Amino acid sequence: MKVLVTGVKGQLGYDTVNELKKRGHTPIGVDIEEMDITDSASVNQVIKEAAPDAVIHCAAWTAVDAAEDEANQQKVMLVNGTGTQNIANVCKELGIKMMYISTDYVFDGQGETPWEPDCKDYKPLNVYGKSKLAGELAVSETLSKYFIVRIAWVFGLNGNNFIKTMLKVGKNHDKLTVVNDQIGTPTYTFDLARLLVDMIETEKYGYYHATNEGGYISWYDFATEIFRQAYEIMGEEEYSKEHLTVAPVTTAEYGISKAARPFNSRLDKGKLTANGFALLPTWQDALNRYLKDLKTQE
Repeated sequence: MKVLVTGVKGQLGYDTVNELKKRGHTPIGVDIEEMDITDSASVNQVIKEAAPDAVIHCAAWTAVDAAEDEANQQKVMLVNGTGTQNIANVCKELGIKMMYISTDYVFDGQGETPWEPDCKDYKPLNVYGKSKLAGELAVSETLSKYFIVRIAWVFGLNGNNFIKTMLKVGKNHDKLTVVNDQIGTPTYTFDLARLLVDMIETEKYGYYHATNEGGYISWYDFATEIFRQAYEIMGEEEYSKEHLTVAPVTTAEYGISKAARPFNSRLDKGKLTANGFALLPTWQDALNRYLKDLKTQE
């Protein structure tokens, strides 16, 4: 199968292309240099010349706080909304399947009940969430052969993420505060890419939620486990309990965020097993493999 993957320079696009190669598929990875998704003519030309069997659309504006800046808001909607519509239009014309990577930010992030994949109670809290919802609607209203996969708390080797930030900050500080009232589950792009390829090989279309297993946790829980495993794997004293204290704080106490963040990022993944897809490994196991991979890269 020939699959065009957007956002190949990002964490997920990078891993998805590698996974497609491993399975003997033909990936065509594109980023802004090869295809400007906000330009319908560029999208039209590149996809039609590639003539893929499917498109996995990973490219997005993901800088959540920067999206709130008035100077950026139009561009965020252009990238995440209009850009996705441009791709969906060509997929419809060619009669090919499309996978769109979305986020729990399309919901209001309140309560404690995990969000169901087919929930239509959309109430995005911020510009990023509104733009990703625009992308979802572009796909669902244009196509019949589509996957919309919502993910959360993503980390991968090819880019910046929470783990890399914690490791960097932990080296230079002996005290950190991390929020403990935003709840979700981390997602390793290496594991997620395998699931996405499993899915694109089928015609089990619809909305799905995907994160690693291992339970729902706070960012504080995640940070403490990052440092515990990092000390164990990397052996660097800066990450030991003797050198570094991590304290929990509320979102209100933490402050400094331009964009409103969801408190409830719990995603219900039951639809994956109902459709015969394997669940991802635990986030604890994923973190362990990720830190070992990071160490190998050094």
